[in-house]
Amino acid sequence: MEEKHLGVYIHIPFCASKCSYCDFYSLPDCTGKMGKYQDALLSHIEEAEGTMAPYYIDTVYFGGGTPSYYGAKRLAEIFNALKQSARVLKSAEVTVECNPDSVSRRELHLLRREGINRISLGVQSASDDLLKIIGRRHNFAQVKKAVKSIRAEGFDNLSLDLIYGLPNQTRDDWADTLARAIELEPEHISCYGLKLEEGTPMYRQYKDSPVIPSDDDQADMYLYTVETLAHYGYGQYEVSNFAKKGFQSRHNLKYWNLEDYLGFGPGAHSCMGDTRYSFVRDLDDYIRGVTEDANILDEYEKLDELDRAAEYIMLGMRRGIGISEKEYYQIYRSDFAPIEELLREYEKDGWTKRTGERWSFTPSGFLLSNILIGSLLEVQAEHRIRVNPWLEESGALDIGRIEVPADRGRY
Repeated sequence: MEEKHLGVYIHIPFCASKCSYCDFYSLPDCTGKMGKYQDALLSHIEEAEGTMAPYYIDTVYFGGGTPSYYGAKRLAEIFNALKQSARVLKSAEVTVECNPDSVSRRELHLLRREGINRISLGVQSASDDLLKIIGRRHNFAQVKKAVKSIRAEGFDNLSLDLIYGLPNQTRDDWADTLARAIELEPEHISCYGLKLEEGTPMYRQYKDSPVIPSDDDQADMYLYTVETLAHYGYGQYEVSNFAKKGFQSRHNLKYWNLEDYLGFGPGAHSCMGDTRYSFVRDLDDYIRGVTEDANILDEYEKLDELDRAAEYIMLGMRRGIGISEKEYYQIYRSDFAPIEELLREYEKDGWTKRTGERWSFTPSGFLLSNILIGSLLEVQAEHRIRVNPWLEESGALDIGRIEVPADRGRY
């Protein structure tokens, strides 16, 4: 019998302060609620023992918020509770997101001793001025100190998060950030274009502002990123993610490869087989729901074959290896030809390439990925209607509910 593997995401919604661009569910200045949250989280993990029983856990990801601000002792307690309630492989990839201002040798030592083996460090920029503008609490000197401590405690899998397209940022500014990040020799680098998310301080301050680099300028920064990182041995395996050989994020690949993952915490998402759901984006409601055995579901849906096929295209085309007719047919048992016809048209424009039996975007195609993927989904839906005309009449096919995600950074 084939082993079933599962990724586990644990959301830590606490921050020392909230960055001005961030729209993830996180709470500054709420240390007084950490104790109750820890109890609820541990209880929820124990309750999920039956759900996790058929699986081997091969990736664990502590995201936030700022897990390093939550404290290594609490993170270790959560990880140990997970090991007691589920079959966590010794070879599992276990990631903790950290900020440079909230890591120390002592905390890192405890994390490493307990089995955490990957650190994702929120760097964002090498410019101290830009870091202040976007509300970061650290400077680049702290980044270098943090990396030194991470290496000293035996971590050999380090990822750095960077953002381009910041206010008044030039291509030279971005080139400097990228160069200084490469000098730190991480195994993995994530590079995200700034998105002004509605409701954030930066949206209110910079929406339609000329100081935000134009789409053309951001595109130039992106293409420079792809070329530069490739030169230094970082392969692009997803639209915003680059890694040395063997150091792709195994956890994030679960999202893009349509594999099973289970989330804990407010706002956390799960996908188990054909079922997808998320929990309430409210700390108090989550704690109350777990402790009082009340409903904590926010969204819940069953995915049919068309949903899965659409997701295969949507998420697969974000990956460096792209999609193939064979994989598509395994999911959907339907004709790939209409989709391939459009991919060939994209190829003429320099947006896609074919490698063997696989289709993927070129760097230029990645720049237009949301638009191009949307067109692929429309072709898929139109073909379904041609084969089954009753779908259009009954309204059983609604591509409007299939949302192509913007590149918003980590999950």
